[in-house]
Amino acid sequence: MVSGYTLAFGGLLLLGGRAADLFGARRLVLAGLLLFAAASLTAGLATTGPMLLTGRVAQGMAAALLSPAALSLIVTIFDGDERNRALGIWSALGGSGAALGVLLGGLLTAGPGWAWIFYINVPVGLALLFTLRSYLPAGAAPAGRATLDFPGAALVTAATAALIYALIRAGDHGWATWTTAALLLASALLYAAFAARQRLAASPLMNLRLLTRRPVVVGILLILVATALMIMMFFLGTFALQEHHGYGALTTGLLFLPVALSTMLGANLAGRVIGRTGPRTLAVTGLTVAAAGLAVPAIWNGAAAMVAGMTVAAAGTGSLFVVASATALGQVAAHEAGLASGIVSTFHEFGASLGAAVASSVAAASIAGTGTGGFSRGFTTGAIVAVVAALAALVGTPGSRGDKV
Repeated sequence: MVSGYTLAFGGLLLLGGRAADLFGARRLVLAGLLLFAAASLTAGLATTGPMLLTGRVAQGMAAALLSPAALSLIVTIFDGDERNRALGIWSALGGSGAALGVLLGGLLTAGPGWAWIFYINVPVGLALLFTLRSYLPAGAAPAGRATLDFPGAALVTAATAALIYALIRAGDHGWATWTTAALLLASALLYAAFAARQRLAASPLMNLRLLTRRPVVVGILLILVATALMIMMFFLGTFALQEHHGYGALTTGLLFLPVALSTMLGANLAGRVIGRTGPRTLAVTGLTVAAAGLAVPAIWNGAAAMVAGMTVAAAGTGSLFVVASATALGQVAAHEAGLASGIVSTFHEFGASLGAAVASSVAAASIAGTGTGGFSRGFTTGAIVAVVAALAALVGTPGSRGDKV
């Protein structure tokens, strides 16, 4: 069920971003909210596996319409410091969602039941729909006839879904399997075919030169690393607290509350200061803080040390989401804001799948209930990745506050 949502969401993000540019981000946000509410109702009412899977896939499709369009609106509506602060709020909400989801899921499962994990989305989604319908600006009408490159969309959707599924398979069954290798090869071939198609198409889905711009490349790599670290932390922390320390789902959710608050604090603070410090300083600082926090549960395996370390690390990853988004999207034109947002969101999903795959591979023995060494190795791996990324950010990230972000 999780894979169905992930594949639909990750695979369709680029298409959703391009559709926002062609048909208007406001329309895509409202349509995405309506579809997400309907899909959540379907999943909540499900009495069979196929019906639940249908609801989850539809949720993923709706989120793929909603996410890049919403990020595109932030980029086009706000400018300068206001945009950075808006990205801070966006990143705070998105980055803390995983931690708050653990808590909310535990509360709903222990209370009215698992179906309410889906039902809760219906009134929230509809309330947002009617509120945003009144407040979101209509935006400029698309120039000329809006067309989508459907062959290109099919190729990039298949390529992205194959890569995400390869990472999911690697986490569940190992990296050295024929299925994982075949999926990775298929993804590479499909991406190559997509690139060729974009050079020939009269109305390409994507301007490939967008991926040659330094700020965009740096931003999407930062979002990949930040998301991978965050998911590794939640994955390892959840299993360690429940399987090793014996906490239930509700208690585990409560223990993740300071992690969520720290993510929000880091993101909000970064949104307020990035205009003065520049992205390089914040990127290196955020990665260093994340490395220091992850080192704590790598050394000490007590529950208190684990929660404290993850809380520190979350402040670092929260700030990275702002740096990544501001760097990647700071200089894109309005007509390509949706596509650029789709690229950022796609690499966010790559990072989530990669983080889960690496964590489950490194900590496989501990997840299965054999000691705590795997959890320590997992947090150590995360800390090392953060240190290496900090060194790379020191060299590659735009630095001075005079640089546009």
